[in-house]
Amino acid sequence: SPQCEQPLPLGSFPDRHSGGECLFHQCLHSGLLCVDSQLKHGLEFNSAPTLGERLPKPDKGKMRFHKIANVNKALDFICSKGVKLVSIGAEEIVDGNVKMTLGMIWTIILRFAIQDISVEETSAKEGLLLWCQRKTAPYRNVNVQNFHISWKDGLALCALIHRHRPDLIDYSKLRKDDPIGNLNTAFEVAEKFLDIPKMLDAEDIVNTPKPDEKAIMTYVSCFYHAFAGAEQAETAANRICKVLAVNQENEKLMEEYEKLASELLEWIRRTIPWLENRVSEQTMRAMQQKLEDFRDYRRVHKPPRVQEKCQLEINFNTLQTKLRLSNRPAFMPSEGKMVSDIANAWKGLEQVEKGYEEWLLTEIRRLERVDHLAEKFKQKCSMHEAWTAGKEDLLSQKDYETASLMEIRALMRKHEAFESDLAAHQDRVEQIAAIAQELNELDYHDAASVNARCQGICDQWDNLGTLTQKRRDALERVEKLWETIDQLYLEFAKRAAPFNNWMDGAMEDLQDMFIVHSIEEIQSLITAHDQFKATLPEADKERVATLGIHNEILKIAQTYGIKLSGINPYTTITSQDITTKWDTVETKCSRRRWPDSSHVSVDISGSLEEQMNSLKQYEQNIINYKSNIDKLEGDHQLSQESLIFDNKHTNYSMEHIRVGWEQLLTTIARTINEVENQILTRDAKGISQEQLNEFRASFNHFDRKRNGMMDPDDFRACLISMGYDLGEVEFARIMTLVDANNTGVVTFQAFIDFMTRETAETDTAEQVMASFRILASDKNYITVDELRRELPPEQAEYCISRMTRYIGADGPSGALDYISFSSALYGESDL
Repeated sequence: SPQCEQPLPLGSFPDRHSGGECLFHQCLHSGLLCVDSQLKHGLEFNSAPTLGERLPKPDKGKMRFHKIANVNKALDFICSKGVKLVSIGAEEIVDGNVKMTLGMIWTIILRFAIQDISVEETSAKEGLLLWCQRKTAPYRNVNVQNFHISWKDGLALCALIHRHRPDLIDYSKLRKDDPIGNLNTAFEVAEKFLDIPKMLDAEDIVNTPKPDEKAIMTYVSCFYHAFAGAEQAETAANRICKVLAVNQENEKLMEEYEKLASELLEWIRRTIPWLENRVSEQTMRAMQQKLEDFRDYRRVHKPPRVQEKCQLEINFNTLQTKLRLSNRPAFMPSEGKMVSDIANAWKGLEQVEKGYEEWLLTEIRRLERVDHLAEKFKQKCSMHEAWTAGKEDLLSQKDYETASLMEIRALMRKHEAFESDLAAHQDRVEQIAAIAQELNELDYHDAASVNARCQGICDQWDNLGTLTQKRRDALERVEKLWETIDQLYLEFAKRAAPFNNWMDGAMEDLQDMFIVHSIEEIQSLITAHDQFKATLPEADKERVATLGIHNEILKIAQTYGIKLSGINPYTTITSQDITTKWDTVETKCSRRRWPDSSHVSVDISGSLEEQMNSLKQYEQNIINYKSNIDKLEGDHQLSQESLIFDNKHTNYSMEHIRVGWEQLLTTIARTINEVENQILTRDAKGISQEQLNEFRASFNHFDRKRNGMMDPDDFRACLISMGYDLGEVEFARIMTLVDANNTGVVTFQAFIDFMTRETAETDTAEQVMASFRILASDKNYITVDELRRELPPEQAEYCISRMTRYIGADGPSGALDYISFSSALYGESDL
């Protein structure tokens, strides 16, 4: 066996007669090694150290025992290195036993040249064979399966040399049919360039059917040792390259992290001042552009930075993982560039961004309000200035100095009418001043011109008051000259002037624009409008009374044949003006529309279930209409992006549509819930469909505002119409039932609950006690057997598990107390 653990036994070493000439026989025959004359003295064993170690100093004597002692020293050293020498003693070596000596030499070769060869934990021979197979695998005509016939053509040896030193052999020129040439080429190149001595003979290998395996192994092992150092160097270089590649990759990731972190922090640093800029623009267009720039920032500029931040965190985690897996210290970014630093900077950016967006929206609403107030200010100023035009010149006239008595009296009455008109215009001046003050508070960009115009109006108003008082004083000085006066003209002027001003104000309010942002604002506007409409009957009486004065003038003139000039000397207001303005007020009042969807009015009839189906169909139709609302939203956004903020074709804004849509969805859902509650009430209380319809009809009749609620007076009238005889105390008690939260209104559901309590049959604790008494045969207790006999099993067991034991002396053991149980059912006991 070639393994060191089982050394080659003596007598098994190959010789010429065993199939081929052995390597060692070649050495002996060539004179290179003389076992008999060299080793038998024992000096060769001790002439040089093995593996760099020094052996004991040899004996210098020439006697046999000196030789045996020297050989034993060498053999002991060989055995100390793990070489097992079986049946080989110093005497055989000294006596020149060739077979024993050659066996010992092969054992030494196997131990020191072949045994250390190991590939993938195989034995020495298998490892050497596996190494050869791997190295020669890519070469044509080479198939290494053993250490004898696989090497006969010489291509395997040439392939080994070419694999490691392609510069020494041109493998492409070798031929399989020239084995001797191939072998000699390998031997010569190995001896010349690789320092491997020529141990084999090409003719012997080719002409021998099975070349000597040990000789081939020994020779091939020289190639393994010759190239092993190069392979180790290559492996070491590969390991260094791998380590350096890991370091380079990590350093690249570190540099990328630093670069990306620096860029991201720099972008945040540049962006925050822009978002912190709260300098408001003067126009709505400019603020809309700011909003659009902010949207571009959100849509275009920020998303890539979000990706960068995410990638930065991923790179950081990946880098730390790679460093940890490669036993490298953790990466510590530069100061201020930690992931936490970037997260804090990003958090600060988002906080500033949120504040900037809120500020933008607030500013846009403010400018919207400012623009509205500015337009309203201009309208009121224009109307006031139109009214005051020429008034100062009129008041400054001294026409009374040359007027007749009748003309002076007319001038006095005319002046009194003017004073009434002036007083009526006081409210408009105050409104102008209030609007100017609000524009200043809202930081209107053209506040200077507003203040100047307002100051001019106020100064003019003060001057008008002064001139008015002066003229009155002048007219009063000649009032003693006035003897008669046309009372009817004067009365008409006095009543017509304030009424005319009231109509001017009403028309102004009715044509005033309104901007709302919530349902509460719409409801507030509707309430104010309803209050205004409530004043129309009184105003109409005033109109009839005022026109009645004019008609009385005409009647007197016709009766007494007075020719009228057609001009009232005390006022320029005519009956036609009042009639025309009144018609205008009524028309505008009736045509004014509000975004109201608080009451769903649909034609629903039939049973409650049919009403429920119809309502759900309405609800689905409303939901299906959502696509049209979305299209309106898109058109509205396109209009704003095109800087179109006013639509002359409609009075409704997108805000009206949104609020109305939300109200519509809420109201239909509330109506469905109301019908569901009616169904529950009907089924629970035993109310018929006809009764519910009657209740609904009564409620709708007295719901005068058509808002789904009745005020207390309407509710009282409804109850009286249904036959209730109510006193104040009784009505107050009923109101606590239907309006427990004291809201001042009665909803339809509260009305239905009250009416069902009044009309439905209701079980009481006393009725339930009486029923149990019947089952118990008029006893104050009931037994378990009686309950199980009279009630269904489920209800019987329910009562048994919840009834307490009867404690009276007249009851048997196990009797149950049905009286306390009945009280507990209606909350009248602690059970």
